[in-house]
Amino acid sequence: MNRNEQKTENTWDLSALVRNGEEWDKSMKKLAAAFRKASSFKGKLGESPDSLFAALEYYKNISMEAERIGNWAFLMYETDGTDPENMRRLATYQAAAADFSERFSYFTPELMSVDTALIKEWMKERRFREYRIWMKKTLREKDHVLSEKEERLMSLYLPASGASQKAFMDLNNSDMAFDDVNGEKLTHSTYSIFLRNPDENIREQAYRNYYKSYDAHKHTIADLYEASVQEDIFRSKARGFRSSLEAALFPDRIPVSVYTSLIKTVHEAFPALHEYYRVKAAVLGKDRLHHWDAYMPMVAGIRSHHTYEEAVAIINEAVRPLGEEYRITLINGLTSDRWVDRYENKGKRSGAFSAGGYTGNPYILTNFEEDVLDSVFTLIHEGGHSMHTWYSVRNNPYMNYDYSIFEAETASTFNENLLSRYLIDHAESDDEEAYIIGKNLDDEVATLFRQTMFAEFELIIHSLAEKKMPVTLEVMRTEYRKLLTAYFGPMMEFEEVSDLEGLRIPHFYNAFYCYKYATGISASIALSERVLSGGEKEKEDYLSFLKSGGSAFPIESLRKAGVDMSTPAPVKAATEHFAALLERFKTLRGIR
Repeated sequence: MNRNEQKTENTWDLSALVRNGEEWDKSMKKLAAAFRKASSFKGKLGESPDSLFAALEYYKNISMEAERIGNWAFLMYETDGTDPENMRRLATYQAAAADFSERFSYFTPELMSVDTALIKEWMKERRFREYRIWMKKTLREKDHVLSEKEERLMSLYLPASGASQKAFMDLNNSDMAFDDVNGEKLTHSTYSIFLRNPDENIREQAYRNYYKSYDAHKHTIADLYEASVQEDIFRSKARGFRSSLEAALFPDRIPVSVYTSLIKTVHEAFPALHEYYRVKAAVLGKDRLHHWDAYMPMVAGIRSHHTYEEAVAIINEAVRPLGEEYRITLINGLTSDRWVDRYENKGKRSGAFSAGGYTGNPYILTNFEEDVLDSVFTLIHEGGHSMHTWYSVRNNPYMNYDYSIFEAETASTFNENLLSRYLIDHAESDDEEAYIIGKNLDDEVATLFRQTMFAEFELIIHSLAEKKMPVTLEVMRTEYRKLLTAYFGPMMEFEEVSDLEGLRIPHFYNAFYCYKYATGISASIALSERVLSGGEKEKEDYLSFLKSGGSAFPIESLRKAGVDMSTPAPVKAATEHFAALLERFKTLRGIR
């Protein structure tokens, strides 16, 4: 459907941010004027605590207002990227934000030039209380902050930064078209439905039509991804990091060993992963699998149809272990408070996300499909993100509320674990239990194993580029095919176009993001088991984690919640959990 054909109650209510386009334009003009005052604090940060406090207050207030106005423009664009007004407003905001970044580029270098002991002494004053944690994290970056002139150059580069990502997203979401499948429309959202069709001819046709479009644009997409990788390397080298991976992990104080240990531990679990594909082939009655078979349900013939309202009702029961405040707030957000933009329309971004800020609601974009159980899991997943934001905003000042993605993926997959447990516990037959366990296995493959595969691909490509080796389309395809073979194992037959999958992953344009899904689900499995088998203390430990926001580094905050991600133990436990589920599934289905 077109955007204007959506029913109001099925769209999100952004009025808590901005009521309409006219109000946004007026607010944007005021914000642009406020941006122009950014240079007024230059040369004064070290003069006195009063001068520093005034600058920090300005930065906080302008950032909050920019977040509010920028979020509205972003969210409007994400629901219809073809609307000229949405494009204009987002571009206007981005240009103004880039101008502000240039004007304010002196701030961090000048702050770093002030004696650290003096700043720490000033921070003891009561009025600086809400800035103490932020300042501690900022001063940690001192070795990677450039001179004022260099930081200005980095700011001048900002408008061009991310151009490859934007071009890919525009191509992927708006310009790319797919041939119909058996007379039905093929889109990013319906692709997953076609791949679950019991008719293999439909699955194959959908697969070939889907990758036909990527094949037609493969050189362009490869060039875009190479440009994105080079941009990552430029930023990491400019700031004195040894690698782009180290640069990506530094803000969260994540050791590189956590990333490499994840890949190593998952590799050790390949026997269980390959057994999963052997079992899948058995339930499908096939000697070997084709790539288009990989996403078929492990149990066929179980009806999976949930309206949006039915999905919310299930979620309402699944999250009860987290208490009444959590449950009621989330359900109201999914319904009457209109946090959610529910259904697909032309120009709307594919997939799903939660986009919360300090102002407004923690909004959720989804493309809900009633015949796909994944849609229920997606909704509770994004609800986990949104509730994380909801708690963080209410328990932290603005400067400390924004938590890391490393932590975020724990909160979201934790909710998926609650949903899986609820559905398994309320299964009315062995077939239904097997169906839910099969779904759980599929999800763990997608989140733990597949995201680790993506993470390994990112590391390989960035490492090659950092060694000055060519990163061409053929190199990308070759390296990705090696990973496909290693992860899927001997039961899978691939097509010539199968390795083009490596060109269609949007998260690759946000480097070294995918691993956080894998670490997140590992942490969430441990924490959800702890909450479900524990009592009030375990529940409160988890809620305290949600409330902590950005007040601590992620490994520290998760350790207090009950899991230590600095060791391989949680990932190993997650792979063992997967293996145990697989054995239970085999027992239920009589598979040896």
